[in-house]
Amino acid sequence: MSNKVNVIGVGMVKFAKPGASDDYHVMAANAARTALQDAGVDYKDIEQAFAGYVYGDSTCGQRAVYELGLTGIPVVNVNNNCSTGSTALWLGRQAILAGEAECVLVVGFEQMEKGALGSKFNDRPGPLDNFAGTMDRVQGFNQAPPAAQMFGGAGREYRWKYGTRRETFAKVSEKARKHANRNPYALFGELLSVEEVLASPEVFDPLTRYQCCPPTCGAAAAVLCSDAFAKKKGIANSVYIAAQAMRTDFPSTFEENSMIKMVGYDMAKKTAEAVYDKAGLGPQDVQVVELHDCFTANELLTYEALGLCPEGGAEKFVWDGDNTYGGKFVTNPSGGLLSKGHPLGATGLAQCTELVWQLRGQADKRQVEGAKVALQHNLGLGGACVVTMYRRD
Repeated sequence: MSNKVNVIGVGMVKFAKPGASDDYHVMAANAARTALQDAGVDYKDIEQAFAGYVYGDSTCGQRAVYELGLTGIPVVNVNNNCSTGSTALWLGRQAILAGEAECVLVVGFEQMEKGALGSKFNDRPGPLDNFAGTMDRVQGFNQAPPAAQMFGGAGREYRWKYGTRRETFAKVSEKARKHANRNPYALFGELLSVEEVLASPEVFDPLTRYQCCPPTCGAAAAVLCSDAFAKKKGIANSVYIAAQAMRTDFPSTFEENSMIKMVGYDMAKKTAEAVYDKAGLGPQDVQVVELHDCFTANELLTYEALGLCPEGGAEKFVWDGDNTYGGKFVTNPSGGLLSKGHPLGATGLAQCTELVWQLRGQADKRQVEGAKVALQHNLGLGGACVVTMYRRD
């Protein structure tokens, strides 16, 4: 049995601010229809569907998928915090690898509210209680949004450890806006300078407002299939998943009193290592990366976790331009979460969509020249990290 799973169709809708989007089921259905059309298959060819979202009642996946038809197929609803979309992708790939299906639909969507993320259930223990306890021991609490305190604290720890300048974090956001300016699906395409990023209101040192991803509404989808299905449909030379892995937290998350470890550094590093081992390729073989830049601090940390640069080398990596066009790796050509937006359930599938376009040579003004191998990193506190490597031979 081939262990290759093909991504034969992708689609997404333009991301929007809360209150300015269609309802979740409309966005999801539109993204799914686009992916099906892109794949050249009918909905009746789909044997299973995996629907990812964070903020919504149970069976929102059915509500969305039923817009495409009522065929009786299994619909699995997935919620894994910010890594939800990639977790749904991971499950869809597993279904094909297990021989349970030849063609599946994976869709991610989110209809978000304005403001910082918050729990909907305050009458029971929270899933992030252990994370909050670790943060309290290390740095305490203040009035900033909790996620900003966690990732900002990791950025502060990194800055103190390596002497990293605040301008380095801001330059990541400047790069994100430059990339998003070329992406018609992005929420924020207006250019920003390092000085403008630093001058925006401080959220939690070293993070300013323009270094934090915004609440966003959106949807994205992918159609996956086996080699046998692709051959039957006459689909050749498609983008495929060369390797994929998911990891959750290790003891270091809570035991080492490190904000860097608490926000998933070890989890991301171990996940990436597993993918490189499975693929027989290393970071040096990758040309384009979509990584989880919920905050500029996390992008810096993730450069090192993925092995794009040595530990402690992120500042040089940024100022040498090795994270953008003309450098070693083009990271987040879509604009990333910082500028494209972060509709939690859709993010993983939006990353997938961008990378498939890149490997097909369909990314228009964002196209990374000679892209043959792409890497995706999607992380959620709570926690889970999914890393996926795509290829087109």
